[in-house]
Amino acid sequence: MESIRRGNPEAALSSLEAAAISARGGFACMFSTAEEFETALITERRAQGRYSAQRSRWPIVMFAGCAMMVVGTVLLLS
Repeated sequence: MESIRRGNPEAALSSLEAAAISARGGFACMFSTAEEFETALITERRAQGRYSAQRSRWPIVMFAGCAMMVVGTVLLLS
């Protein structure tokens, strides 16, 4: 701060303005809407394999169990 007071105030002001413009540039967003951001985020995550479909045996087990219950019920009633 001491060097600013001793030097040229116009130079200090222009230096401060340049620093402010530079700082504002760091906050710029490359997406114009939240929808664009979310689309890019999902696309990137899919490319990383985060949304890969994991096959589960649970539906097959449930179907087999229900089918055996139906067959057992039909055999008991006949």
